[in-house]
Amino acid sequence: MSRKRDFVLLLSEDESYLVELDGKDSNTKNGMIKYSELRRGIGSKVKTHLGKEFTVVKPTIMDILRKGIKRTAQIMSPKDISLILAYTGISNDSLVVDAGTGTGYTAIFLANYLKGGKIVSYEKDSMFIKNAKRNIEVSGLGNIQLKAGDVTKRIDEKNVDLVVLDLQDANKTVENAYASLAFGGYLVVYSPTVDHLMRSVNAVKKAGFVKIVVVENIVREWQSELTLRPKTIGLMHTGFLTFARKVI
Repeated sequence: MSRKRDFVLLLSEDESYLVELDGKDSNTKNGMIKYSELRRGIGSKVKTHLGKEFTVVKPTIMDILRKGIKRTAQIMSPKDISLILAYTGISNDSLVVDAGTGTGYTAIFLANYLKGGKIVSYEKDSMFIKNAKRNIEVSGLGNIQLKAGDVTKRIDEKNVDLVVLDLQDANKTVENAYASLAFGGYLVVYSPTVDHLMRSVNAVKKAGFVKIVVVENIVREWQSELTLRPKTIGLMHTGFLTFARKVI
């Protein structure tokens, strides 16, 4: 069993750093902070040797995901994963199948909100698996099981509450997802393009799913400096989400 890793977030008005409490001094672009300073606890003020002051706070799961994990694959954005939670209303003790793992971003995000449940995440690329293991360890979450496997061939779990598919051949996985789901369980397919969406929706209909809903989730930030207006550049289209349920 790997040791539990502890982190704190150093926060100022314009900078933030995720720092592991591993007994070592930490280096930032604003200077070095002694480990003895970091151990002073949440809410304490610390200074680098160059005089930059930070407040020590407890990191959230988003701090871990933004600053602690290493990305080796494109991720599903937080706004899209959040919509999965909102549209399905999945309960805290649910069994979820996530495929493919990629960096582990989706599995970690879901596991944080379903702490009484279990996330089984499938990945067939050995490089992604190695990195995802490291990222899951950094998250500190113990309710994620990483499995090497190809979900287009089989999904071992049964009576699953939610299956999330974020992979190129999602349409080839839909029938296996249907077989693994409990009655009333949800399938969610992430599609980055219209071509992928069309293949996925056709497969979902063919498999016998009902209550099929397709959404595009666009978030636009506003600037508040000098004047109040929408930002010129924002995170607009990321992908489409197809929601469906198993009833027969």
